[in-house]
Amino acid sequence: MTTFDANGITLERVREYVWEIPREGDMRVPARVLASEALLEEITEDKTIEQIKNTTHLPGITNHAICMPDGHQGYGFPVGGVGALDAENGCISPGAVGYDINCGVRMMRTNLTYDEVQGHEEELVDSLFANVPSGLGGGGIVEAGVDTIDEILARGVDWALENGHAVEEDLLHCEDEGMREGADPEKVSQKAKDRGKNQIGSLGSGNHFLEVQRVTDVFDSGVGEAYGLSEDQIVVLIHCGSRGLGHQTCNDYLRKIEQQHKGLLDQLPDKELAAAPAGSQLAEDYYGAMNAAINFAWVNRQLIMHRTRQVFERVFDRSWESMEMELLYDVAHNIAKKETHTVNDDGDERELYVHRKGATRAFPAGHPEVPKAYRDVGQPVIIPGSMGAGSYVLRGGENSMDLTFGSTAHGAGRLMSRTQAKNEYWGGDVQQDLEDQQAIYVKAQSGATIAEEAPGVYKDVDEVVRVSDELGIGDKVARTFPVCNIKG
Repeated sequence: MTTFDANGITLERVREYVWEIPREGDMRVPARVLASEALLEEITEDKTIEQIKNTTHLPGITNHAICMPDGHQGYGFPVGGVGALDAENGCISPGAVGYDINCGVRMMRTNLTYDEVQGHEEELVDSLFANVPSGLGGGGIVEAGVDTIDEILARGVDWALENGHAVEEDLLHCEDEGMREGADPEKVSQKAKDRGKNQIGSLGSGNHFLEVQRVTDVFDSGVGEAYGLSEDQIVVLIHCGSRGLGHQTCNDYLRKIEQQHKGLLDQLPDKELAAAPAGSQLAEDYYGAMNAAINFAWVNRQLIMHRTRQVFERVFDRSWESMEMELLYDVAHNIAKKETHTVNDDGDERELYVHRKGATRAFPAGHPEVPKAYRDVGQPVIIPGSMGAGSYVLRGGENSMDLTFGSTAHGAGRLMSRTQAKNEYWGGDVQQDLEDQQAIYVKAQSGATIAEEAPGVYKDVDEVVRVSDELGIGDKVARTFPVCNIKG
């Protein structure tokens, strides 16, 4: 048997690209890492392996804890982690969801070709930067009063439709049609609402971005046609989350868990895995607040998409409808959802809190939760790379339900910290190199942001996607490449 040692933790190769930490001691289930040996070498450079092993101690965890090919160290639970916890006898963990609740990605397709965009890149990037709020702190496309913020938290993109920021098809092509059931605005603190009310329709900072891309390759013509994708086509990718509202919500519930469920906390190897027992009032409260923050994030991305349509109208002097600027799909990361899955070999089905932190839902063809437009081919999965590399569109693979609770990777995954990146890269140089060498136009609030997101900071997205495709959890459909990019 092939083994791999990661700082004293032994991983055994179960099959190609599947490495397992066998159950021992207080582990409730084994842990699995899905990676090639090249990716595994990178994953083991930080505390990711220790963190995924620690997650196996969470009450009610089923089958195995999973680390995706893009995995890296996070807060308690690794980014790229998936854990399915029994919704009746287990727990729900804010640390296993993350601070940026429903940080996610949406792709909008167009009928524009790359030739039609060439020559407009600088005007486009300048106009997007001027019209889409970004960076730390406040500033959004709309500002909300008390009643409005509660409506957004309760109704999600349905609120945007009613208020002229969406069309019906936008809802039909969003995960959960842009509204999480069970959202409870009353469980979101006033402090969280105050932080979010003037950030609705804003990118924020860090790795969040808006990127205009061209489709360079279509690997599966049948699925590509179903998704409305063709070579040389222009698409737009939007990556952001729930801003200060989500961050505050996570922080609020971590503190409450420390006060109310110290007994459970003391049983865990890492207090950052803080969890509320299923069935407890705090678990129900967090689930309602988290679902409300999920809705907030969907509205956030919807407003940015609506503003992007308006920018394209001005730059290209055409209506967005004539440019067929339609939502392909919106996928959520940093989420815990009640789903029914098979949990053992005898076909036992159970309701689980499926925690996907820096992981993407990837339901296969035929699954009833895949939008009707895509049900015959499988759910679209969007995997962004760095701003100097390609991104990918995948579809949910036929093995995803058995291997990963219907999940796959969410991006390239970081190789180095933001501090290290700023020490190794100079933002102005990165920006100039991207323009001179790859004709990619980048604009950000600061050079430090560009340095933090330099292409060399990330894993090889091609390798991440290859492993997903080989395992059959997310199948390659198309590849895209940046044209211009704005960051916070």
